[in-house]
Amino acid sequence: MNASTAGLPAILLVGGGRMGSALLAGWRERGLSAAVVVDPSEAAGKLAAPGITVVPSFASIPPGFAPEAVVLAVKPQMAADALPAYARFAGRAVFISIMAGKTLHAIGAMLGVKASIVRAMPNTPAAVRQGITVAVPGVHVTAHQKALADTLLGATGQISWVEDEGVLDPVTAISGGGPAYVFLLAELMEQAGLDQGISPELARQMARQTIIGSAALLAASDEDAASLRIAVTSPKGTTERALAVLRADDAWPKLFAEAIQAATERSRELSA
Repeated sequence: MNASTAGLPAILLVGGGRMGSALLAGWRERGLSAAVVVDPSEAAGKLAAPGITVVPSFASIPPGFAPEAVVLAVKPQMAADALPAYARFAGRAVFISIMAGKTLHAIGAMLGVKASIVRAMPNTPAAVRQGITVAVPGVHVTAHQKALADTLLGATGQISWVEDEGVLDPVTAISGGGPAYVFLLAELMEQAGLDQGISPELARQMARQTIIGSAALLAASDEDAASLRIAVTSPKGTTERALAVLRADDAWPKLFAEAIQAATERSRELSA
């Protein structure tokens, strides 16, 4: 489901940090004509462009600006102070929150119980339009507003919708934090290369390109990850030997499952 990408409506972006700026870049590629970004940092000034106004506070939003979408990309700990002012847009605009841990109920308490709210969890590959966002609509979100949210969130990669807000806790653990796990793997592969006497330049090149190439192969293949793993694991070969170490006593699978569980529990704690 996608709203037309020809000429996006007016958008108010609250927070121009890494994820907010990634979304803004994606919207510009999809025909953004008018937007206001609220962010007090000096760095946010670079987001200004034709049709895009950057202001330091809610009070500085140009009079008469009437957004169809208000995207909440501030840090969760700032929400209680920052959000109530934006309640004036409830009834017309759809609010799209990408704040980790803030539930639909909590956001509604700040914006008014009748506010149309979409809660979403994107991830950092959004910066190169390769992200994945999982979103859940609140009870007051109309079909048109959901389609608009789909277009705005989909500007940075894939989007999937769920009806159960509780799913966003494991989503946060898996895809929200997932890039960090992949980057850790790159770090470990690079360090292992250094430990084996490979030059720093080659160790880094091999680690990065192996992950990049493997991801591209996974994206291009109809096979699942397990089948691709089996295909590269020759019987009695070097890869089989390495995997035997990683899977000894179910070590790596067990630790990864425990890590995801820990992150999921932390997401639930932040939602409380």
